[in-house]
Amino acid sequence: MARAVAFVLAMSALLASSPVGAEHEVYYRYVVLGFVKDATGRPVAGRAIEVVRDKTGFSYLAQTDARGLYVAVTRLGDESAGETLTVKVGTLVRKVTATFDAANHAEDRGTRLDLEGATFVERPAWFHSTLTRFLGERGSQ
Repeated sequence: MARAVAFVLAMSALLASSPVGAEHEVYYRYVVLGFVKDATGRPVAGRAIEVVRDKTGFSYLAQTDARGLYVAVTRLGDESAGETLTVKVGTLVRKVTATFDAANHAEDRGTRLDLEGATFVERPAWFHSTLTRFLGERGSQ
């Protein structure tokens, strides 16, 4: 009985000392977002998106809205710079590399990956403006 109590107390102390709040910080996530459009350029709503962290095999799921926009938030920390992620939309697959400055804890990290018909187009330079617009729209709802 004493061992069980000691174990519970040790685990409680360990959990209490862990940085739970870190998961909500910029430096603990990587966002993959983009638009899915059919071959004619029309948005595809309700399409399932899966982003897989290749190192762990863990999947992050998203779904497109009426505009074809999806936002998948993955759990990557500073040490994950350079890791590959596999983005799956139906039978279509594309690998992306998590590219970011691990020392920068102020800016959101991520990339924009659009699917136009059957072609993926990565637009990392458009990531911040798309995320800012998305977050602004969500804040006004």
